[in-house]
Amino acid sequence: MRRLLSAVLMLSLGGCVATYPAPPAVPPQATVAPVQPPRAAAETFVSVVARVEPVAERYCRDRGIARNCDFRIVIDDRPGQPPNAFQTLDSFNRPVIGFTLALIADARNADELAFVLGHEAAHHISGHIPKRQDQAMSGALLAGVLAQASGLSPEEVRAAQNMGAEVAARSYSKDFELEADSLGAEIALVAGYDPMRGTGFFDRLPDPGDKFLGSHPPNAARKAVVAATVRRLTGS
Repeated sequence: MRRLLSAVLMLSLGGCVATYPAPPAVPPQATVAPVQPPRAAAETFVSVVARVEPVAERYCRDRGIARNCDFRIVIDDRPGQPPNAFQTLDSFNRPVIGFTLALIADARNADELAFVLGHEAAHHISGHIPKRQDQAMSGALLAGVLAQASGLSPEEVRAAQNMGAEVAARSYSKDFELEADSLGAEIALVAGYDPMRGTGFFDRLPDPGDKFLGSHPPNAARKAVVAATVRRLTGS
């Protein structure tokens, strides 16, 4: 059981990861916003955190799902890390939202950073990590029971448990991403940013399409959810 719990926690605590390789070459006729200079990017990030974090904390307390709403925003400054943002919990169950330096540098404007920060905060506000853990644990236990009943070896049972945990945890991951996109857009909008402009990140992400067991929905679906949220909140 201890190994099972470890496998479930390793699978579930990573939160949302939006990572991507270097963007492909842009056709001459395409227009892409320029990357900000490093100092300007850092100043933009600090100002976005100062405006978005209080809004996210208020939403978190109002919804009452998460017990701890004291967000800790961290920067992953390890060299060589790709553009990436994630949400997790520390050992005291305090919500942590991390950004790599590459993601901050790649952001074309404050709206993109605000949307990403709102999205990651929304995962915690909506209780996605414990939900993923519950799903993973249920899937692992069921797979383990079936594997034992089939007379498999202990090693095969553990492999089945790990697979069951992954399948169960990923079964709702796309729904969680869309839910976080919607709530994250609302948080960014209330904080004074343009969520639609913020979805510019999706234009530089490889489209995951609709892969079996994929963790993220198609980019077009995510942008559509943000657009619908903005229309709902602004009436336009």
